Amino acid sequence: MEIEHFESLYPEDTRFSEIEQILNFVKEGNSCQVVSIPGVGRSNLLGYLAYNRKVRLKHLEENQKKIHFVLLDFSEIRKRNLADVNKFIFLGILDSLRERGLTREYEKVNLYFKESVGLNDELVIFSGLKKTVDFLAVENDLSLVFLFERFEEYVPNLTSEFFANLRVLRNRAKYHFSAVFSLNKPIEDLVEPMLFSDFFEYVAEKIIYLPVMDKPGLMFRVAYLGKVAGKKIDKQVFAEVISLTGGHGRLTILCLEAMFSLDKKTSGNKSELTEYFLSKRPIRSSLFSIWNSLNPSEQQFLMDGKNEPKFLEQVFLCKDGKITIPLFRKFVDKTIMPGISLKKGEENEIFYDAGTNEIKIGERAISDSLT
Repeated sequence: MEIEHFESLYPEDTRFSEIEQILNFVKEGNSCQVVSIPGVGRSNLLGYLAYNRKVRLKHLEENQKKIHFVLLDFSEIRKRNLADVNKFIFLGILDSLRERGLTREYEKVNLYFKESVGLNDELVIFSGLKKTVDFLAVENDLSLVFLFERFEEYVPNLTSEFFANLRVLRNRAKYHFSAVFSLNKPIEDLVEPMLFSDFFEYVAEKIIYLPVMDKPGLMFRVAYLGKVAGKKIDKQVFAEVISLTGGHGRLTILCLEAMFSLDKKTSGNKSELTEYFLSKRPIRSSLFSIWNSLNPSEQQFLMDGKNEPKFLEQVFLCKDGKITIPLFRKFVDKTIMPGISLKKGEENEIFYDAGTNEIKIGERAISDSLT
């Protein structure tokens, strides 16, 4: 049944080092964080663990049967309360058991779920969740791993009870319980320490930073893109794109798609190619998502080059004080900085152009540099 998920098609050596690090934490009964800038494949990484049997066998061999991954996309419940979160986790466990064909376990957990939600009480629902963890982890000797995808989107609604509940579940399952938090910043930077004090020792400073490029995964995506588009990707074109994107997954695919729409073969002029890519709205949107994920001090460094925050090197966006994605460097210079440098009393009036659906100053569009 895993073949239904796109992540199940990736090669077994995809994100090899990062998956090894995650599993080392899991084997110790610890939790961890996966942190990266947008677009490099955090969601894909969790999908490999949940849906790609080849990847699990590569790292765990037959022991993969004893570790059960539950993928939970928190963007789906970002404004929900704790009772809804517990229901969501319950449903995620049920879906994961059905996907892996664990029929007996599914039927038992489904019974717990129906008994719990019927009373519509938060304590009763969490009690059912505790029974589920006891059944899977203690009685069936399964190691449960909750994969909290896009967790940063739920952070504004976090309460200390969320982490207290995780602590309770971990205490019941002991070393058979872990949580992997997927975030755009370490949880210590997003949440007050007291808020997650109950789970602090299991997750704080246990961080895996994703490099911008994952070659095995990227080569698979590129080959798949060519197959779907019915076009052969020229090696020179690919090299030109990589030189601009630094191998950033989402940007590379978007740029290759943009190349498919060109009527003639590229001249190889990097400046013209950069201008062409920056004219494409999906590419600008992807670049903006990177910019908007950074805090003011990080953004300031990218503009003036002074006082580099450590985080930029940790997430591989910078190396030796320079941006590792040349296209992003050009985007900051040509789109972000001109928009920020607008001053009051500037000669040209700022206005909305209904014909192009853009905000302009004079003849220059500034829509994309506005939040």
